[in-house]
Amino acid sequence: MSAYEMKSESAVRVGDVVEHYPEGTGTKGSKTGVKRIFSFTQMFCFILSYMSSWEALAGSFGLVFYNGGPRAIVWGFFIVVPGVLCQVASLAEMSSLQPIAGAQYHWTWHLAPPHVRRFVTWIQGWITWFSWISLLCGVTNTCANITNALISITHPNYVVQGWHTLLIMYAYLIVFGAMNMYLFWIIPWLEFLAGILHVVLWVVVVTVLTTLAPRHSSEFVFFEQSKGMSGWDNEFVQFNLGIILITWAFVGFDAAVHISEETRKARHVIPRSIFWSICVNATLAFGMVLVLLYSFGNVADNMYASYPLAAISLAATASPAGASVLIAGPLTINISVVLGSIASVSRLTWAWSRDSGLPSYFSYVDPKHRIPIRSVWLPIVVTMLLALLNLTNSYTAFGAILALCTVGLYQSYFIAIACMLHARLTGRVEAAPWSLGRLGVPVNAFALVYSVWLGVFMLFPNYLPVDGAGFNYALPINAAVWIFALVFWFAWGRKRWPGLDIDIIAKVVADSDRTTKD
Repeated sequence: MSAYEMKSESAVRVGDVVEHYPEGTGTKGSKTGVKRIFSFTQMFCFILSYMSSWEALAGSFGLVFYNGGPRAIVWGFFIVVPGVLCQVASLAEMSSLQPIAGAQYHWTWHLAPPHVRRFVTWIQGWITWFSWISLLCGVTNTCANITNALISITHPNYVVQGWHTLLIMYAYLIVFGAMNMYLFWIIPWLEFLAGILHVVLWVVVVTVLTTLAPRHSSEFVFFEQSKGMSGWDNEFVQFNLGIILITWAFVGFDAAVHISEETRKARHVIPRSIFWSICVNATLAFGMVLVLLYSFGNVADNMYASYPLAAISLAATASPAGASVLIAGPLTINISVVLGSIASVSRLTWAWSRDSGLPSYFSYVDPKHRIPIRSVWLPIVVTMLLALLNLTNSYTAFGAILALCTVGLYQSYFIAIACMLHARLTGRVEAAPWSLGRLGVPVNAFALVYSVWLGVFMLFPNYLPVDGAGFNYALPINAAVWIFALVFWFAWGRKRWPGLDIDIIAKVVADSDRTTKD
């Protein structure tokens, strides 16, 4: 059976474009009404800055001293990076087959065994969508925390309150939502600049810290363990919990795929962009980890800082103004991440509603702006509602929502790669412009093993004894998503959900080699 199966199990070839357009999508230019405005350079810079791996690690670096210590985060790179590269390579090949906004759930539909296709795709769609909502919450919250840290440097008496964080998050979401609505054409250029700044800032921060900051010994950097502060006394568990921190810096690379319908020559551009951007980010992140460990200063003080890079920079420069300049750079990158997150999750929302997972109301594409405007604002509104948990002045409640992000996306990667491996072993994988060839089976297999291994430890309690404040909410929140998807499936989806719109898939894939904006 061919790659694109009709709901009646008859086939549509890749080149067959059925002249049917959903109401409100328009027919000019791209087959689904949006514009292909991203070039290879813009997309590469977008995902390069979007991953912001060294900035992500710098923002939560103090946590490594609770579990595993410096030894875990240094040597853990040699576990995480190969695993992530296998994940990325697997998804890159799938994006070359189908560069489409739904990404994981579309690939699942395409590659899963026919008798379980609808059910597995349904579960995949909801896991991916909820995980991306959590990701948008996380990156916006990070942006607000860096903003608070910047204010605290220049105003030492400033006391951060939950409502401060809430209002800052709202401001970012509203402004960037409006930009995605009215100024989307400028976003590729902003992300291009952010990609360049991402590399330039790394050079600046590394230069300042290696020149001015006090030095720890190499023994500390490469072999220091945590002092049992988390309550775990098993070194194996400590090490694996410690390397979970690294995964936050390498999750969400599917962001590029979700806007592939707005990328020129997407079948070639998307896979190369995500794979090589991860290679660059891994190099930068590992270098920054070494620099931060050598420059960490007083561990007892800096590990408790809400934004450790701010404390390290202030100690190194002995100047609030100098530290503020160093922090303003990562804040700028994180702003671009929020902007890109809204773009990506909105296109995922648009695709999922286009395929009847969400109400079809959100599949509308404005004919003037050529943007799925309703899908831009749905994730923003949901995030704003979840952000109200900050009013409790306790990170625990809001942190429970953020806990879904990494484990949920790892599950979405696992499902898609498992379907890919099954299809490969049964001879159902077609040649793609970006192909793993003979390496496909071992790369897919290693990606699955890695995803399961890290996925298990993502559900472990981070601290012992377990209490409400230190509880790992990833498991119950993830279970809630699965329960929702299952209940909704048996209550409605099993009998009424038609599956994916194969006409749309055929049109998008046929249009994916377009080299012009319209």
